[in-house]
Amino acid sequence: MKIFYKTSATATGGRSGYTRTDDGSIGFDLVSFQDDSGKQGTNPEQLFAMGYAACFDSAMNLVAGQMKLEPTQASTSVGVGIGQKADGTFSLDLDITITVAGLSEAEARALIQRAHEVCPYSNAVRGNLDVRLHVNMINSFDL
Repeated sequence: MKIFYKTSATATGGRSGYTRTDDGSIGFDLVSFQDDSGKQGTNPEQLFAMGYAACFDSAMNLVAGQMKLEPTQASTSVGVGIGQKADGTFSLDLDITITVAGLSEAEARALIQRAHEVCPYSNAVRGNLDVRLHVNMINSFDL
């Protein structure tokens, strides 16, 4: 595989610690989703959701051009859940929703499916996590 970009990050203290990119450009205090102490911070699931949403939205924009589709408005939201499987291990659960205007529902569904085939995050989790795709249509008069 030809690598176009590579980055790294380091975490200390696990879910109740701190994480930052190794170049220092961004960092976060971490809190567990189970923490009710009032400590401010984010959790790894939120960071994963942000990265996946941005990556998927980029894939969707790329694919829209390839498919000759021109949505008048589009955004991507990724919901990330964490839970315990029957065998005692932990896993993530994902919902990807595109909100789109200016396309038919059939075009929007084809777009999200194709973006899911192209997105590097989708390719990384395929076969390992439950991922559900959703389309939220916006009428042009709602804009």
